[in-house]
Amino acid sequence: MSGTGLGESLGAQAARSRALAVLRIRSRALAVALLPAAVAVVLLTGGTTGHMSGGSWDTARWVVTLFAVLVLVLAAAVAAVIVRARPALSPTVELSEESAPDLYRLVRDVAERLEVPAPSALALTPDCDSWLEDRTHPAHAIRSGRRRRGAEAPVLVIGSPFLWWMRVAELRAVLAPVVAGTGPSAQPDIAAARRFVRGLDAAVAVAAGPGRGAIGRPALGFVGLISRVLLRSCQAPAAEMERGVAAAASERAQAVDYGLRIVAQEQVGLAYAGWDRLLTRVALPAWRMGRWPSRLDAGVVSALTELSRRDRLAEGFTSRLGERPACDLLEEPGATDEAASLLAARLFHGGPAEAGPDWSPVSWQQYPEEVVDRKWRTEAARLHRVLDDMGVPPSTGPDGPTLARVMDHLSGRGEDVGETLGAGISAEVAREEAATPPVPKSPGDALNGWGADPLPLFPLQPPRSGRELLADHVTAMVCCAAVDTAGAAPGLDWLDGPALLIHGERRGDLAAAVLSLTEDGDVSPLRTWLTKLGIRAEKPVRLV
Repeated sequence: MSGTGLGESLGAQAARSRALAVLRIRSRALAVALLPAAVAVVLLTGGTTGHMSGGSWDTARWVVTLFAVLVLVLAAAVAAVIVRARPALSPTVELSEESAPDLYRLVRDVAERLEVPAPSALALTPDCDSWLEDRTHPAHAIRSGRRRRGAEAPVLVIGSPFLWWMRVAELRAVLAPVVAGTGPSAQPDIAAARRFVRGLDAAVAVAAGPGRGAIGRPALGFVGLISRVLLRSCQAPAAEMERGVAAAASERAQAVDYGLRIVAQEQVGLAYAGWDRLLTRVALPAWRMGRWPSRLDAGVVSALTELSRRDRLAEGFTSRLGERPACDLLEEPGATDEAASLLAARLFHGGPAEAGPDWSPVSWQQYPEEVVDRKWRTEAARLHRVLDDMGVPPSTGPDGPTLARVMDHLSGRGEDVGETLGAGISAEVAREEAATPPVPKSPGDALNGWGADPLPLFPLQPPRSGRELLADHVTAMVCCAAVDTAGAAPGLDWLDGPALLIHGERRGDLAAAVLSLTEDGDVSPLRTWLTKLGIRAEKPVRLV
């Protein structure tokens, strides 16, 4: 067993034992399918030898034979779907060896030190995770058009934020337990059990797919039923097999940078926190405006550096930035970051797979003007459209949309006014989203191997309530007034997203004053805040 890289650890033994349990379920299913045929053979043999002849035997022989043929046909159909169904393929950015030779060398060096097969290829995912993925199914072709052979090692998928935030030594330590998993992948019983489970899962997905016609739908329904029964039977032993594989890989990886891995795991948690904050607070507003930040991975470094400055728990982490970053292992880090950023927008927002007139990249330098200012003015315009639809009269004074109109409508009139306005904004947002055509999949789309799940695959936030939308839109109106009447400027906060800069400093005390107005109808805190900063609520603002 040492030739497979599994060794003789308890985890390896448990993994192989559970793999055999999965294969026994497959064998029992095959035996059940062959049982009627075996009975038919016995009856036919008895008829030819004269031991089972006569009226009742002849009837039984024909009935059982026909039933056996039907069962074999159904079993063959189920087996064909299970074998041919394409397992889901994680959306990734593939890395050729020419684009990342140093990274390939690092991974192969880790595999050599662990005495396991090296991954057959590398790919990036816009998330803080890393795993091995089997892409040997005939339906999975790499971009060169070459089919992967069944004996090839799995592909190593690496979280793209790790390459920009982690140092080279930290990345090597974090990847060691993942690379060690190629050993179990080469063990025949474990590989066969995994293929069987993946085939069942893919068959269930095929059966649940849309539109198969009047004949295909019942047939695939039967295939899906059988596949689900088998998948439920395999669930427990398959889960225990994977736990055993993880235990064996972790034990083997202790031989490589074990002490550094403990420190590097802290960076994994920090990277996850910064990446989540960057996506939800910074990237999501841009995606909603039809723009996608083209350097998300570089942005996570800025976000985590800012987090280190603010959070005492993160102190000292930025001192590592003087060491060589793992992204230096790429030949063209900028192009790779751009591809990963576009895929992130596809996964988490459902944006198009390619840039276009209504879906263009934006740099961090352009973000305040191209995203923040446009976001504020778009939301302010929507707020005034809803007020117009509700018949709210304009404020006294100069013609044009003013902050005073919003404040007068919400102040001192009870919670119902805010709820009604919030509901109107929600309806307007829903109408705008419904008018947006669905994004089609292109031939080279990274999501083609995932299935027919609707986009986005992984929504970052639940739908916003009317109250939340109302607070956002009032805040946007205040910020427009500050920019147009008090010389303020839009800015970018790496942890909180769009920010209002007054005299070059971020103002973070606006939210409480806005909530007092939208939640309680109390305009005094906001009016005091405006007066203190010299913002003119009665002057019209520029909208989009």
